[in-house]
Amino acid sequence: MPRYHIWTVGCQMNEADSAKLAAGLQRLGWEETPRPEEADLVVLNTCVVRQKAEQRGISKLGALRHLKERSNGRRPKIAVMGCMVGLRTDGLLKRFPFVDVFARPQAFSDVLTAVMPQEATGGEFWPESFPQTPGPTAYVPVIHGCNKFCTFCIVPYRRGRERSRPIAEVAHEVEVLVARGVKEVTLLGQTVEAYGHDLPHRPSLADLFRAIHDIEGLERIRFLTSYPKDMTDDIIRTVAELPKVCEYFNIPIQSGDDTILARMRRGYTLSEYRDVVDKIRRWLPAAAISTDVIVGFCGETDEQFRRTHDLLAELRFDKVHVAAYSPRPGTIAWRTLADDVPQQVKMERLHIIEEIQEGIAAEINTRLQDTLQEVLVEGEKGDKLNGRTRSDKIVHFHGQARPGDLVSVRIEKTSAWSFQGQQVALAYPT
Repeated sequence: MPRYHIWTVGCQMNEADSAKLAAGLQRLGWEETPRPEEADLVVLNTCVVRQKAEQRGISKLGALRHLKERSNGRRPKIAVMGCMVGLRTDGLLKRFPFVDVFARPQAFSDVLTAVMPQEATGGEFWPESFPQTPGPTAYVPVIHGCNKFCTFCIVPYRRGRERSRPIAEVAHEVEVLVARGVKEVTLLGQTVEAYGHDLPHRPSLADLFRAIHDIEGLERIRFLTSYPKDMTDDIIRTVAELPKVCEYFNIPIQSGDDTILARMRRGYTLSEYRDVVDKIRRWLPAAAISTDVIVGFCGETDEQFRRTHDLLAELRFDKVHVAAYSPRPGTIAWRTLADDVPQQVKMERLHIIEEIQEGIAAEINTRLQDTLQEVLVEGEKGDKLNGRTRSDKIVHFHGQARPGDLVSVRIEKTSAWSFQGQQVALAYPT
């Protein structure tokens, strides 16, 4: 039986793509191995949104080169997919001549046909309908690509324009996943609230929530990642109304300064962003909100950075994902703006944001001390089980349960990053 190994870095969309490719390979009779040296096919699913992620992919490729050059043992085919691969691959072929195939995001068929003859695979591949290997949670891409073209972002150039999947297709995939034991699905999109804008009759993300909400056996629905201008009142109200949709929002702000937001081409002002946060907190007082921030973007002054710092202190997010700006070749910023903030200054600003957010998150989480929280069990490590609350907070706890169970956990200890607790009861026996 042929074996495959998939290495993944980057966003949840990459994780979903890797899961679908793995499902397609398994459907064709392949077996997974955790060791690339034992594989007949090694796939690297790459990310170039940040320089650090891109360098990880390049380093991994360099480490795999010896597999193609060894005199004995398997000489696997090597495939590179994901956002490292653009429309033109001449430069990649010259730099990595030992790679057998370069495939753009979601181009599963390019990888599969490179390792198996078309007559064995049926010719055309689209593993959207391949059932993923299940755990209690699964990612379900519902819209691919992005139309926003923020000046710092490479995603629209690598993943293309927004393309929504029909509601019936998404619902069928969720039904298949639930039948295989999945209890929670996360609906994915680079800008997930843009879902449906390109489909006939223009269904919304709220319509998609309603379409899958009553699938028997499905316990939770999440969604990532939000774009402030696309977050409608209908979506927020639907999250409030539907019990299975978790009250957790990830809404990137990127900067706390309107001039920087305009330079980034984000398409909203701080006033508009605050309005969205205010509505969420008015209609869902218990909701958790996380955000993304870029420090050191082109031309960012100390005063503009201070505004970002002050905004985070004001809005008090549950989580902040912060990154130092790194220019991405091909983006608008790379072509037209100077990367003029010194790296040392970028890192100082990054650490300042990390420090203030650690304090805010610790204070927010302290309020949940001694409360009972519904936790979906995802696994175990050592003598403790682990899972997440509806508000996406990680809980490690003592108890008797299985992955996929919903349990009630008393929170005994909190920190900025996770909780410790004790299981009280099954919330819903499964």
